Amino acid sequence: MNLAGRVALVTGAAQGIGRAIALALAEAGADIAGGDVKLEQLQAVAKEIEALGRKALALPLDVSSPDAVKAAVDKILEVFGKIDILVNNAGITKDSLLMRMKPEDWDLVLRVNLNGAFHCTRAVLPGMVKQRYGRIVNIASVVAQAGNPGQANYIASKAGIIGLTKAVAAEVGSRNITVNAIAPGFIATAMTENLPEAVRQRMLTLIPLGRMGTDRDIACGVRFLASEEASYITGHVLNINGGMYMA
Repeated sequence: MNLAGRVALVTGAAQGIGRAIALALAEAGADIAGGDVKLEQLQAVAKEIEALGRKALALPLDVSSPDAVKAAVDKILEVFGKIDILVNNAGITKDSLLMRMKPEDWDLVLRVNLNGAFHCTRAVLPGMVKQRYGRIVNIASVVAQAGNPGQANYIASKAGIIGLTKAVAAEVGSRNITVNAIAPGFIATAMTENLPEAVRQRMLTLIPLGRMGTDRDIACGVRFLASEEASYITGHVLNINGGMYMA
């Protein structure tokens, strides 16, 4: 998979899955613009990308703000001249049982996870339409398909991502722009490493492959969907979950 000459915007690129995606795309030859609220960590990722021989741009970015997204996209276009690939990865959790969930926690998760993907997609589409080329990959979740107690806000946001993916894929396919989603299963990240051991073991019983996934597993899926090898795939949800949910 050769992404030489391509420019990718990866949101939530400062750590975990986002960092792995940015590095995987850079390894394939793409220049990377990373956006995140954690700028210091993001700048460290940018140095890793530059060490691979690619150009990198670290941008402070709150995807829930349309103005911040527009400013970031304008800066990328100023520096790189185009955006070929968008990976909507930025996301947060505010878990609680629904009857105890604070309305502000519901709103915040939807604003970041779903509205953020809308703002970023809307901002990059004019350029992609003009150049008649684009690859958009949205990070959803296995729980958007299978459900999970205590995560109604997160699940609603990720189910919305799947719907958004299919709607936009239908709208822009004629312009040689593909829009796909990846639904990760339980992935070993900083977010999951602090789980009690009993919870981790219970998770593993749900996974036929018998292990948690890695951020690299997800990054390789993104790299494939961003490549020419996936040029006839759009509106698809790629499950990378070790078999814990089989659609």
